[in-house]
Amino acid sequence: MSELLARLDSVAANAPEKFEFVFVDDGSPDQTWETISRLTRDRANCTTIRLSRNFGKETALSAGIDAATGDAVVLMDGDLQHPPELIAEFLGHWRSGQDVVYGVQRRRDADGAVRRTLSRMFYQIFNSLSETQITPDAGDFRLMSRRVVDAIRLLRERSRFMKGIYSWVGFEGIGVPFDAPPRKHGQSSFSLARLFKFAFGGLMSFSTVPLKLGIIMGVIAASLALLLGLFYFTRTVMFGIDVPGYASIIVSVLALGGLILLQLGLVGLYVGRVLEEVKGRPLYIVRDQSPPRSGTGS
Repeated sequence: MSELLARLDSVAANAPEKFEFVFVDDGSPDQTWETISRLTRDRANCTTIRLSRNFGKETALSAGIDAATGDAVVLMDGDLQHPPELIAEFLGHWRSGQDVVYGVQRRRDADGAVRRTLSRMFYQIFNSLSETQITPDAGDFRLMSRRVVDAIRLLRERSRFMKGIYSWVGFEGIGVPFDAPPRKHGQSSFSLARLFKFAFGGLMSFSTVPLKLGIIMGVIAASLALLLGLFYFTRTVMFGIDVPGYASIIVSVLALGGLILLQLGLVGLYVGRVLEEVKGRPLYIVRDQSPPRSGTGS
């Protein structure tokens, strides 16, 4: 944390703009909040936010966006995998008129072959099924102008997929390639299971294609049933009635039953998301903040 602050101060000292720093602690179980509070206690340009529990990274990003007041806002992780020195280049593009400047990670060797393959598959599937297109390997490390930030703040859905939200609001952007250094402290908490849940949730937030697939599968099943019926009718007329096949009946029933349950499950997931939205709960609750403000994020 002290290294992050030092490098941010160096960037701020070499830029003509006035900087403010917003740190969000998403209910960390360790000493993160105490460390942030100690290092920023006497700094007037720092805002610190501690959420009441872990609401998830996407919601923590939203809390930081809500608190930021600058003409341009830069989002970044605090683990130093997003090089603070790149902010200077971000600002250069912003000064030239770009509303969005995002970092594009060149190499992902630390992720392993399986995770890299799954990541590429996710981007391909998402962009083929959703009208909202997202840039591969472009994450949360980005600069956004005030009008982009204000547009994002209008979107208050509970199931948040920030990569999709960044793209959905529009505005022209430019990518800046960078190499992410290894993590200096700790390990990523995103297991493959959590990443799959995150990716599937993002797809559901920006596409209704999974629901439409049920119609397609239903048409295919009905067509196959009709063809099979015509086949058996023709065979019966020509060769007489034979003993029905037990295996074919069981396979057909199980296949159709599985498709029906799959589609019902998808419908249930979408209905569950509608339920979360109509409850109208705030996105997050602030436990501590300096300087103080309201304790919820509606």
